[in-house]
Amino acid sequence: MRSRRKLRFRLVVSFTLFGLGLSALFAVAALNIRAKVENQLVVSALQHDVDQAVDQIIAHPDQQSHSELLEAWFKSERTLYKMPLAWQNLQSGVHDITETNASGVVKHYKLAVRRKDGIIGFVRYDAGREELGKQQLVLALVGAVCLFTLLSLAIGLWLSRKVLKPVTELANRLRDFRKAGKAEPLAPHFADDEVGELAHALDEYSVRLTAMVEHDREFNSDVSHELRTPLAVIASTTELLQGSSDLTPKLSERLKRIERASRQATELIEALLLLSRAERRGPTRGETTELAKLAADVIESQRPQMRGKPLSIELVVNTPVSVNAPASVLSVALTNLIGNAIKYTLEGSVRVEVGNDQVEVIDTGPGIKPEDAERLFQRGVRGEGVGGSGAGLGLAIVRRLCELYGWHVSMRPREDANGAVARIRFV
Repeated sequence: MRSRRKLRFRLVVSFTLFGLGLSALFAVAALNIRAKVENQLVVSALQHDVDQAVDQIIAHPDQQSHSELLEAWFKSERTLYKMPLAWQNLQSGVHDITETNASGVVKHYKLAVRRKDGIIGFVRYDAGREELGKQQLVLALVGAVCLFTLLSLAIGLWLSRKVLKPVTELANRLRDFRKAGKAEPLAPHFADDEVGELAHALDEYSVRLTAMVEHDREFNSDVSHELRTPLAVIASTTELLQGSSDLTPKLSERLKRIERASRQATELIEALLLLSRAERRGPTRGETTELAKLAADVIESQRPQMRGKPLSIELVVNTPVSVNAPASVLSVALTNLIGNAIKYTLEGSVRVEVGNDQVEVIDTGPGIKPEDAERLFQRGVRGEGVGGSGAGLGLAIVRRLCELYGWHVSMRPREDANGAVARIRFV
């Protein structure tokens, strides 16, 4: 899953972590260098001191060498047994010695040994001084790392604000264009850099997108205008034929079906025109539609789709519902929902319930899976099970119409039996 952190936050964190890592690396390197250099200096000083002291005792046996910082012993080979056993077999050089006393305290020190002309010199240096100095250095370096990290954080905040200022300005201008509903050129407001190139690319994309939308709107308007003319001819001709006195009942019924189909096509054209305008809220033009009456008309228009199936369809009106929307829009939505219920139900019943500011279409068909309920409203997706062919666009059109008017459409499986429930809620 991709991170949703803001770009500025990520820049500040990255810069701070970089400063922390760099200062910590410097601190570790300083500790290592200090340890190596100090060890070399101590070893060199101890070796020099023991060599010098032994040479002085050989040259002047009556004089003794003394140092306030170092502990020194000088023995002959005959009196070597008086020294600690661990020291007696050591050869010339500087040795690291670790001892544990009777109390369990571990003590670490360096011991310089010099054997020359029967004289053996020992010079001891307490390494505890090194540990104390090391602790003080570690505390100083930790403080420096913390200070440098805070400084990196402050610099990161300042740099992120400075670097991202053009990007923030670009985002603000785009947000203002969205509120105003009109796009203006962005590139003139930015320098000739990466952000300027992005603004120029957005301008080009906006021009192409605007041209495409205008082309689609013109196409939809032209198609709708051209379709309305033959539909008007069909409607007027059907009306004239229905006025004939020599019509048989069978021909009269067929003419009514043609009239209903012509009216449905006209309503669908009006609904598609509303969608092509991409308005935030659907226009009502002051129209109020009685949902129960419209549902009854839609049911009658869909009865021929039953094709003799053992299927019953009924309308239940619990409470009257009035909707502030054109009848054409509601008719398209209900026609798709009721038509789908009839198509996918081989036998049983389809019940349309109106009341409580909503309409529900309940069928006894094969039903749907709960995880597929939302997916059915996508373009090109059809329900599983029996039924005729289709492009899978009906429910997608219903969803777009409901979004246009602020309604909520949903589908779910029935809880008590097989089948599905489609619902449109108007509040």
